[in-house]
Amino acid sequence: MKPPARAICTVLPTSALLLTLLLMVIPVALAQEPAPAQDNAIPTPPALSARGHLLLDHASGAVLAEQAADERLEPASLTKIMTAYVVFRELADGKLKLDDMATISEKAWRTGGSKMFIEVGKQVSIEDLLKGMIVQSGNDASVALAEHIAGTEATFAEMMNTQAARLGMTNSNFVNTAGLPDPEHYTTPRDIAKVAAAVIREFPDYYAWYSLPDFTFNNIKQSNRNRLLRLDPSVDGVKTGHTAAAGYCLVSSAERDGRRLLAVVMGTGSDRERFSDSQALLNYGFSFSETHRPFPGGEPVEDLRIWGGDVTSLPVGPARDLYVTIPRGKYSALTAELEPAEDISAPVAWGDVIGEIIFRLDGEEIRREPAVALADVGRGNFLRRGWDSVLRLF
Repeated sequence: MKPPARAICTVLPTSALLLTLLLMVIPVALAQEPAPAQDNAIPTPPALSARGHLLLDHASGAVLAEQAADERLEPASLTKIMTAYVVFRELADGKLKLDDMATISEKAWRTGGSKMFIEVGKQVSIEDLLKGMIVQSGNDASVALAEHIAGTEATFAEMMNTQAARLGMTNSNFVNTAGLPDPEHYTTPRDIAKVAAAVIREFPDYYAWYSLPDFTFNNIKQSNRNRLLRLDPSVDGVKTGHTAAAGYCLVSSAERDGRRLLAVVMGTGSDRERFSDSQALLNYGFSFSETHRPFPGGEPVEDLRIWGGDVTSLPVGPARDLYVTIPRGKYSALTAELEPAEDISAPVAWGDVIGEIIFRLDGEEIRREPAVALADVGRGNFLRRGWDSVLRLF
């Protein structure tokens, strides 16, 4: 039986040891003790009725299950995740306030489909319109928000597409704010997961509204259309959608024991199926995988020798927290290597890519992430540079 792998906190070498390692590839063990040997294979993801679906780990971004995840599909009211994201950014940028009042146009009032029941000519706060859109799925609220911010819904749709491009949603195009059918209005399971993840990551306070059980406006109380909130206490969002063409859709997110998963199902045949498919995906992900943070962002993994600098040692590590998702019970088989660049010479600025951190599971590479300089290093004086030139010869 092989000896236990050392914990990462015990393997960071001293400066003296680094002088002997220089530009070598440095393996780092990630587990405290080995777990019992287990089969690498995990069960096949559940078969679903959805036209397209995706399950991913929110922290690592690892995809745990997918089918037709890049197929262009009608999103119906899943569109409102992007609508809300644009409004949240306007709030964050100080261009809008929650207590600003929007005057309701006839167009907003006449918008068909689900409603929060706003009235023409009345003024409604941005906060109420957001909750009416998020909880009650009000199409009228979506249009009212768009007109208040951009003047017209069409102009607001351009803002939606700008943000979609920034988030890397390469297979999406939005022409309205509510998700009403249009041949040029589409997204994919993978793309809609990107904006849902961005809402959770960037706006946690606003994201809390997605778990509200109900919302009352104009003396009309409506329950959150996401019944999964009531069926699974770990679920705290995100959004339902339905049209005859799109079928029944749901983006759901759940957090269990500090770990969050995000599931997208699009194009199911019934309300029941979208919830059962989503529940099956979430249960599968939590049951058969686990996520770890081997390296915190901004903390050194190693100190490497730098040549020609005003110092000789450069701390190197990830710029952001690194998370890795693996089959459950396989943490002892996870290892990492810091592979430095061939030539590390001054000057170097914080954030410059210095190499890669390579993760392997049972010796098989599963992920690579950039390793960056975690300090600025200027050019050394003439004597330092000359001495380093001599050392490099040997």
